[in-house]
Amino acid sequence: MTRQNVNDLLAFLAVAREGSFTKAAARFGISQSALSHTIRQLEARLGIRLLTRTTRAVAPTEAGERLLERIGPHFDQIEVEIDALNELREKPAGTVRIVAPDYAISHVLWPKLKRFAPKYPDIKIELLLDNGLSDIVTERYDAGVRMGDQLAKDMISARVGPDFRFAVVGTKSYFSDHSVPEKPQDLMQHDCINYRFPSSGALYVWEFEDQDGREIKVHVDGQLVFNNIFHVLDAALAGRGLAYVPEEIALPHIEKGRLQRGLEGWSPYWDGYYLYYPSRRQSSPAFVALVEALRHRE
Repeated sequence: MTRQNVNDLLAFLAVAREGSFTKAAARFGISQSALSHTIRQLEARLGIRLLTRTTRAVAPTEAGERLLERIGPHFDQIEVEIDALNELREKPAGTVRIVAPDYAISHVLWPKLKRFAPKYPDIKIELLLDNGLSDIVTERYDAGVRMGDQLAKDMISARVGPDFRFAVVGTKSYFSDHSVPEKPQDLMQHDCINYRFPSSGALYVWEFEDQDGREIKVHVDGQLVFNNIFHVLDAALAGRGLAYVPEEIALPHIEKGRLQRGLEGWSPYWDGYYLYYPSRRQSSPAFVALVEALRHRE
């Protein structure tokens, strides 16, 4: 098999698995048009169409599915063996891809990674933002980050963040026109900034606890909806309503007087974030070093 065939087959695998020329091209660091040309050349040499293309998606044809099933595992095994060779090096090396929510990246992972990266220059770290519940095996991530109650039972996990809670916040200008809520049910009379989960499409139901530990859930309403927690905070800072955001990102604005807090005694603490991964990644020195650097310590 020529080097060209190998490279072209790798290109086909990337497009077929990503379901997108744009995403596959980004992985290779080439243009979308160059990748499309590579696939067309491969199809021309084989004399059969491997991918169907529409304006919205790319999917393997029957022949493409067969090729994917036959060669995919072999290329995956080659990748595993190359990773194994990296283990023989004196310093941990390789690429680690982690998918995590926006808040976890900025306030849990990055503060530790910015100290870790200079110590391990041979470890390439990819942090991918996804506020949904990604399937890290199907999407070929090395690890993901979720809250403790969202972990799959078949995954290994390591705690990477402390318990945390949310805060109901609004600007003083907003509260000059609206009363400060005294109990969660009062939120029904307020313009609240909603958060939509990307994976399910559902709106987040604001969660509270009373003094006896009983859970209270409130379906809030308002003009604005975002699927990014920092955009929710920005809207609150603009005086567009009440937001329910992680306390850590709200506190600097509360301390500087830009935001005012409500319902503080009603917000419960939740189990922190965990890094989770399948067992096959345990043996990589680069991955082990990264997990240890991210591990939460009291």
